[in-house]
Amino acid sequence: MITERPVHGRPPGVRERTAQVARPETRRDPIAVFRAYLALTKPQIVELLLVTTVPALMLAAGGWPDLRTLAVVLIGGALAGGAASALNCYIDRDIDELMRRTKRRPLPAHSVTPRAVLIFGLTLAVISVALMAAFTNWLATALTAGAIFYYDVVYTLWLKRRTPANTFWGGVCGAAPVIIGWAAVTGSVAPLGWALFAVVFFWQMPHFYALAIKYKDDYARAGVPMLPVVRSTGRVNFEIVLYTVLTVVASLAAWPLGLGPIYGCTAIVTGALFLAEALLLVQRTRKGGATKPMRLFHWSITYLTILFIAVAVDALV
Repeated sequence: MITERPVHGRPPGVRERTAQVARPETRRDPIAVFRAYLALTKPQIVELLLVTTVPALMLAAGGWPDLRTLAVVLIGGALAGGAASALNCYIDRDIDELMRRTKRRPLPAHSVTPRAVLIFGLTLAVISVALMAAFTNWLATALTAGAIFYYDVVYTLWLKRRTPANTFWGGVCGAAPVIIGWAAVTGSVAPLGWALFAVVFFWQMPHFYALAIKYKDDYARAGVPMLPVVRSTGRVNFEIVLYTVLTVVASLAAWPLGLGPIYGCTAIVTGALFLAEALLLVQRTRKGGATKPMRLFHWSITYLTILFIAVAVDALV
């Protein structure tokens, strides 16, 4: 049995990473195996990444891009997101066993072996980067490779277990698909592309803080210093409101850089609703009742989706 070195600062109760023994995949239902590997890619996260990538792609192209570029970015982006997620599952397999939210993932459930997941993740990463290199340009390729590396090495291996600022710094790779899509069309990133990058970057703090509030005990048990685990409720509330405001400001700043009234009106209305939901969470927390953080979590997804649909519509009119 292969045992890796323990992570620095691991709290009591967190086991060293060990090679898990999975049931032989050859004896299992092929559909179950397929579902396990699909789950490793975290399809919901990939879907959300593409929600921001495609509108940015369309905006950079001034409408529908050519079908080859669209197909390459969709496939390459999905594979890159899946690769990053699978490698994240491999790295975090020890703490996933301890968290109620993640203990049913394929590795904690022993549906696949760690070695198979590592090979799977690296294979997807190589294919995604090769695809971008063959059919887009050096900048889009470099950004794709950089996003995978940043998420799995800089964020997951280094920052996630060491600093409560992990969500902030992790926001870089979450917002990268916007500029990857833009770069795939133009070979550069215009100010409007960076403005949309800022929207997604700031958005991730209230989005993930809400999730961390819900699963605060899980993160504490696993020794992950998410902000709600290691800081006061007042500090968490302050950052939720601050970054929600910055998200809305960034969305409005993007308007005069090349977007039309459809986007502008959408940014105002959805931004106001997003901020109102963040303030409601803070108010409920101060009253000491049920905080219902998942309301903000789910609304944040709706907000981002509607906003980027407006980006796509503006690109077409």
